[in-house]
Amino acid sequence: MSRTKIVAGNWKMNLVSQEAKDLVNQLIELCKPLADNPKVRIILAPASVYLSSVFTQVEDHPHFSVSAQNLHEGDQGAFTGEISGSMIRSTGASFVLVGHSERRTLFGETDSTLAAKTNAAIRNGLSPIFCIGESLEERENEKTFDILQSQLMNGLFHLSLSEMAGVIIAYEPVWAIGTGKTASPEQAQEVHAFIRRLLTEKYGELAQRIPILYGGSVNPGNAETLFACPDIDGGLVGGASLKAQDFHAIIQAMYKG
Repeated sequence: MSRTKIVAGNWKMNLVSQEAKDLVNQLIELCKPLADNPKVRIILAPASVYLSSVFTQVEDHPHFSVSAQNLHEGDQGAFTGEISGSMIRSTGASFVLVGHSERRTLFGETDSTLAAKTNAAIRNGLSPIFCIGESLEERENEKTFDILQSQLMNGLFHLSLSEMAGVIIAYEPVWAIGTGKTASPEQAQEVHAFIRRLLTEKYGELAQRIPILYGGSVNPGNAETLFACPDIDGGLVGGASLKAQDFHAIIQAMYKG
């Protein structure tokens, strides 16, 4: 069963306004030849202050979509500095990252918090890109599968079939993010296949339609071999998404898969 192919760029806390505009314009120009063959969905996740402007730039290019990097679990209220799902949706964005390793490790977000954020995303018409992954210590102690199973069960598996149908999962080994290290294609495929087995046990045939992205230092040099793996449906790209030529090369690698 075919699944949507996705390349998502997480800009994190980078780029000032003009830099963001320039990057989007460069990507639109580079990706023009792909417009007639929209096999791959390209998702841009800028800082929240740029959501509206990025959406305005890409709204006439249907192979591009916009994602927020985070959201609050509440819909409104006295939460200074936070952004709600309804606010995100009103910018034109249709996706939101939930559970990125930096949110888990730097900001102490727990599985219960992430479950509530997932609910808030779905409640407001956003598709969550739900991130899971293990640390280097957990991998070395052979706890990878236990950690991933726990993160999925506690963060996602309360969802109904219809709710789960809009979810994207991103496997991001924490030890490979921003370090230059990357899981080998064999390691990545083994984990992605494990995730799909868990999804199948919980959600049956729907599991074959849920995209699972790899997110651990994806770059133009390793993208094609990673994307060739049968259970890897694309990438969640960090640093390489800030350079138009590099991100475009990764998108092209997805077309070869």
